[in-house]
This record gives sequence, C-alpha cells and structure tokens, in this order.
Amino acid sequence: MIIKELFAITAQKKASDLHLVVGSLPFLRVNGELEEIKEQKVLTKKDMEQMVYGLLTEEQKNRFLKHKELDISVDDNDNGTRFRINLHFEKSNIGMVARLINNKMPTMEEIDMPKIVYDLLKLKQGFILITGPTGCGKSTSLAAMVDFVNKNQKCNIITLEDPIEYIFKPKQSIIIQRQLGTDMISFAEGLKHALRQDPNVIMVGEMRDLETIATAITLAETGHLVLATLHTYSAAQTIDRIIDIFPPHQQTQIRMQLSMTLAAVISQRLVLKIKGGRIAVREILLNTPATSNLIRENKIAQIKTVMETSAKEGMISLDRNFEKLYKAKIITKKVAQAQMENPEILDKFRIL
Repeated sequence: MIIKELFAITAQKKASDLHLVVGSLPFLRVNGELEEIKEQKVLTKKDMEQMVYGLLTEEQKNRFLKHKELDISVDDNDNGTRFRINLHFEKSNIGMVARLINNKMPTMEEIDMPKIVYDLLKLKQGFILITGPTGCGKSTSLAAMVDFVNKNQKCNIITLEDPIEYIFKPKQSIIIQRQLGTDMISFAEGLKHALRQDPNVIMVGEMRDLETIATAITLAETGHLVLATLHTYSAAQTIDRIIDIFPPHQQTQIRMQLSMTLAAVISQRLVLKIKGGRIAVREILLNTPATSNLIRENKIAQIKTVMETSAKEGMISLDRNFEKLYKAKIITKKVAQAQMENPEILDKFRIL
C-alpha cells in the first residue's frame, strides 16, 4: 500500500481527513461523515510502518518513537496537495490522521466571513479569538484572516503553528512562519521572543496552556493584534475558560486585562447544507463597553443577553445564525436543532 495513493484518493473525494488504523480499512471523513475506502485492503502493522517511516526524517522518527506522538505537515508534490498529519500509537501500533489542507488560500468572501470581521482586522491592537470544536474550520478562518491583512496592510506578521499548514506568500506584508519543534521550543517561548521581532500581527495556531494564554494577552495589551484559536463551544464559555485556567489569586487581574484587550470572540461550527457541502455557522461577541463591564464584574452568564440585544453593532448568537440559515433554506431544521442551545426557537417556523 502506497501512502501517496491514499493522499490522492483523499483529495479526489474532497475529504477533510484520512484515518489509518492497523487492522482496519482506511477511512475518509467526507462532509463530516466517516466512510471506508473499500477498494483498499485492511492495514497491517508492516503497511503502517512502511508508509509512516517513509514520510519522516531520521530526526522526526526518533522524536516520534521517544514521545509516541508527532505532528508534521507533508507536501504531496505529485498531487499538488498538502496534509497536516498527527502520528500516534494505539495498542502498540502506529496510527495516523491526515488533514487535507487546500493549497489555494481561502478568502474571507469564500468562507462567508461576516463584514464586522473585516473591520476588526484593521485594529492596531487587541485579541481576536476563533473558537469551536475540532474540525470546525478554525485554521481555515484564521488563514483567511491573516491573508486579508497580508493583502491590505503593510505589517510584520508572525505565525506560530504546530505544524505549519497554509503557506503564505508575502503581498503587502512581511510574513514569518514558525513551526513548533523545528523553529521554536514552545508556543509560550515563541510568543515571548516575538516581542523582539517588531511584529504588528501575531497568529497563534492554538493556545494550549496558561503561559501561552498569559503571554498572548500581554502582547495584545502592548500594542499588537493577536489572532488565536481555542477549543471552546461558545463565546461565553471562551471567556470562562481563559479566566479559569489561571489560579484564583490571579483571576481578578486577568478579568481586568481581558476586559481591556479582547476585541472579539468568533465561535463557529461546520454543518451540512441542503444542496451539499458544509457551511460555517458563526457566533460573534464584540467587546463593547457592556461586554467589558460584564467580564470585569465576573457576570459572564449575562453575555448571552448582550449578544441577543446588540445585533446592530455586529454581534450575533449561534442560535440566531442557525435561525437565519434555516429561514433562508440553506440548512434543514434537523441540522440546525441538533446544534442549537434553544432548538425550540425553530418550532414556530414551517419551512423544512
């Protein structure tokens, strides 16, 4: 079995992910659903070792065997595709999940980014978070936002990634892309040293720990625009998650810092469209004076009310966005209600 054949099938079927597990047929995730590649054979331990070790340098192989986990990106030049790959062990066998990365840089228009986000990207400083569950398109949204700045402003943009996914070509901006493991020891260390690299915009692929979050907030506070992702399900939960990661004696200070530096939280999901394919459904929280006050006073539960009553300012809740897409006949009631916090909202409509 040749890994490049599986990469080619993944691209041909427009799958988001390729899953390889010893003792199973290869699987693809297409439009959010897993399906077998039935024309292939069941994977053996030898198959996996040959395919995986053929992708790795000697240094990467040693690191993988030592840590039992490895994230890399791979260019499949024969097919003009790129993959973000996670390698791991399960039952003493190698496992792989490969995420297909579109070589064509997504635009803000192509991913239906709300107009308010265009304005947010003109800010000289602040903290913009893209949140949502795994596989909801956070990396794609982040790449589109970085490239929008790249096209429209003269900035020094530094990205910290694990691994590097989209390759940016400098347009109006300078772009420095740093990869965990090869270009920096950790996100926190990369962020600390970024201060001395004269950045305007800093993109953090994922905020994983207290030190990274604390440094990112400080950078946003000291005159930089910081774009980052978090695995949270809603805008309000994002605020709670950031504050709760700090020890109790620091939480008052962090609430104060966050109330001043946060520009927006963009929380998203990917759901099936009626006509095929998937669409991003987004919730947008802006840091208005009302939002800032609620963060400072630790009244996070009231943020949902502010979002519902601040549509004119560009805010929208996830439920309202689902309702809008359902009424426009882009998604079905079943798809919408499965993800909504208050699914009964749609029961008054008789559409689909």
